[in-house]
Amino acid sequence: MLKSCGRKLVISVAGATFACLVVVLVAAQHQIIQVAEVPIVSDVGMRSLQSLDSMGTNAGDQSSSENQSQDNSKSTNRKGFSAYFSKLTRDRRDLEKPASQAGSASEAPPSEDINPNDIFIAVKTTKKFHQSRLDLLLDTWISRNMQQTYVFTDGDDEELKKKLGSHAVNTNCSAAHSRQALSCKMAVEYDKFIESGKKWFCHVDDDNYVNMRTLVKLLSHYPHTQDVYIGKPSLDRPIEATERLGDNKMRPVNFWFATGGAGFCVSRGLALKMSPWASGGHFMNTAEKIRLPDDCTIGYIIESVLGVRLIRSNLFHSHLENLQQVSKSELHKQVTLSYGMFENKRNIISMKGAFSLEEDPSRFKSVHCLLYPDTPWCPLQVSR
Repeated sequence: MLKSCGRKLVISVAGATFACLVVVLVAAQHQIIQVAEVPIVSDVGMRSLQSLDSMGTNAGDQSSSENQSQDNSKSTNRKGFSAYFSKLTRDRRDLEKPASQAGSASEAPPSEDINPNDIFIAVKTTKKFHQSRLDLLLDTWISRNMQQTYVFTDGDDEELKKKLGSHAVNTNCSAAHSRQALSCKMAVEYDKFIESGKKWFCHVDDDNYVNMRTLVKLLSHYPHTQDVYIGKPSLDRPIEATERLGDNKMRPVNFWFATGGAGFCVSRGLALKMSPWASGGHFMNTAEKIRLPDDCTIGYIIESVLGVRLIRSNLFHSHLENLQQVSKSELHKQVTLSYGMFENKRNIISMKGAFSLEEDPSRFKSVHCLLYPDTPWCPLQVSR
């Protein structure tokens, strides 16, 4: 009797213990499942970002095998996403890099093999400046480029004829510094260039120094048969003008132009396209339509009429800019230099050079001796 009761007690205790264990195990398993289903913030964020990388990922599957597959691929997806954004960053940086200046020293191979004889350099002057300005150019850079240089003036000068021959051109234009007189000279320059058959037309003023070596190097990077208009604007925005259409009709136009005070160049291919608006007496008529000077009219024909954009180059310099910012170590890289007044102060290249300011107020002699130390009149210490 006692043995029977003892057996029943043992069985009851064992059964109760087993039931308790089952309940505990079930509860524990349920908790684990709940914890596993709580999303981790960082994983949610990563999955959201991964959706950019792969829109086809099925995040709704809850099978254990697919969860394991996603866990195994998580590292790969993170790497892919990181690489994707790294590429975006690199692309953005590339877009934000400033475009290289057309006039800067280019390491690219030349597009065309040209020499100084392919360039027509027109120097605009007036008779009253023949001695004070032109003689300085004849002693310096023109002396090495006689065959390429043509001087356009407004009066006969026998001494100039002796030095330059047919390259001294009397335009018979007015000596006034008016837009009509300036455009008159430019019209003659254009026609003479077309006659010459040369590849490049370059215009400068009588207060410019031209470095032919750098000019040839610059222009060799552009085919002369294509549309090329290169120089430096004097304004920080396009110029605004009024185009007269006839019958008292007008329309506003705006365009960039390269200032003649720094010099500019036009390819033969483009110059030929300008002919309907520039050849013969057409240039004067075109200038009158917008009532602006010669260099502005060139920009109007090229940019506004023909739709060709100005290529800016910081290698051209005029007296309208602060020339003291051109360092002596960079002088040999410049295409043109100038001198004059800027903000009521003397505006010249800042360099000690071979001559004092009294001997060389423009600094052109010092620049010339720096570039060509073998020049006979340069001091010996420079030529050494």
